Amino acid sequence: MSSGTKSSGGRVFLIGGGWEETVADVVHGPFLRAARAASEASGSGSGTAPRLLCVIVDEGDGAEQFARYDAALRKAGDCTPVPCPVPVGERFELGAVTRDVAGVFVCGGLTPAYQEALAEASGALSSLLRERGLPYAGFSAGAALAGRDALVGGWLMDGIAICPPDTAEDLEELEVRPGLGLVPFAVDNHAAQWGTLGRLAAVVADGRLAHGVAIDENTLVEVGGEGGHGRARVAGRGRAHSVRPAPGGGVLVRSYGDGESFPVA
Repeated sequence: MSSGTKSSGGRVFLIGGGWEETVADVVHGPFLRAARAASEASGSGSGTAPRLLCVIVDEGDGAEQFARYDAALRKAGDCTPVPCPVPVGERFELGAVTRDVAGVFVCGGLTPAYQEALAEASGALSSLLRERGLPYAGFSAGAALAGRDALVGGWLMDGIAICPPDTAEDLEELEVRPGLGLVPFAVDNHAAQWGTLGRLAAVVADGRLAHGVAIDENTLVEVGGEGGHGRARVAGRGRAHSVRPAPGGGVLVRSYGDGESFPVA
């Protein structure tokens, strides 16, 4: 992301999953406010609720799943979520980001399916967000896709277990695929709840990722806010765990809670 991007847009909001209603404003509110600012800056939505494009991979229950995000976003503030269902096996069309869209919200679900749906549009989508100063929010799978490299699932590394098998996203061996490139680190989610911090640590220790961030549920990591694009700010009930290679081998893990920030480079 360009360091010259206006603070009203071009920001990235990473949510580690979770549906705790009491923190809806904490985890979703900053994205809504950035979308409103982007809408007003463009002159297309002054005084109106920002329209949020909600991209959801539809496994047959897309309408029901969208209803959950619609309710969570509206609880956080005045907004108009707009469903953008992508049937499994099909591809996201960039034309869905119409001129009246003030922000893009990529929902959660099966992470490999989301990566397949958005992979072809990744470069064009990133450019469009920068050019129009639109904020991006990702929830669980949507957060995982935001990185330059996307850790999409798996519970084995070279046949050795590195996390519980029920967190594997229908994959056996761990897979790292190309992401959207909106942030320079990889993202894993549901860290405390699913035990995925160990998976991320194993991948970084193996040299397959230079930096990863595991995010707990009901927790937001914001990049490009008051701290600029060089830092990430944490908010919410849980923590964000920054994992980097340690001198001499292994990894260095540092955990950050509500109100704290860390460097993204």
